[in-house]
Amino acid sequence: MRHGKKVNHLGRKSAHRKAMLANMACSLIEHKRINTTVAKAKALKQFIEPLITKSKAENNQTAEKGTHNRRIAFKNLRDKYAVTELFGSVSEKVGTRPGGYTRIIKLGNRLGDNADMAMIEFVDYNEVYNAGKPAKKKTTRRSRRGKKDDQAVVEKATENVVEESVEEVVEEVKETKAVEEVTEEIKETEEVSQEIEEVKEPKASEEEVSEPDTTEQEETKSEEKKNDSEA
Repeated sequence: MRHGKKVNHLGRKSAHRKAMLANMACSLIEHKRINTTVAKAKALKQFIEPLITKSKAENNQTAEKGTHNRRIAFKNLRDKYAVTELFGSVSEKVGTRPGGYTRIIKLGNRLGDNADMAMIEFVDYNEVYNAGKPAKKKTTRRSRRGKKDDQAVVEKATENVVEESVEEVVEEVKETKAVEEVTEEIKETEEVSQEIEEVKEPKASEEEVSEPDTTEQEETKSEEKKNDSEA
């Protein structure tokens, strides 16, 4: 029985197992997917994902951290070309993913010994599988609530909406009142201007009437002079 034994030795000594996982990891970095047994694929997943996390740019912001992480990766992979590929294109492709960089897909049983076969691959390099899926939005975890809490939340939301609508109505009423006051002031000014014009018009008419009176007086005086001369 496997009481607390988390490491699968894969029927090999420790040196053989480490060399095999390093070789498989280099092949996965180079080809982006490989076929192997399910047990080896699970062991490889646990072996390579911490190295991918160390290769991400956010973990190599300084030169000291970058060299330290590269040395750890080289100690495990034992291949400088695989290390450069891992810290280059792979880290750029997987930079936005928070974890779960690889995927295991079971392929059935092998003909010779009936072993469970699987394909392990990088998730971001499979463009066919991710073509139809939309980008997921970031979600936050929420605590479980009862129906009463949900009702309270809905009631608060409705109250807020009602208050906002009332405030909008009050603002509209204030705006209409201001417009009415302005129109009333304009009307008052127009009425005052009309009254001033009406006051000016009678004076002009009096002047027009007074002018014929002076001419009549002059005519009467000229007639009296003629009569005096004739006499």
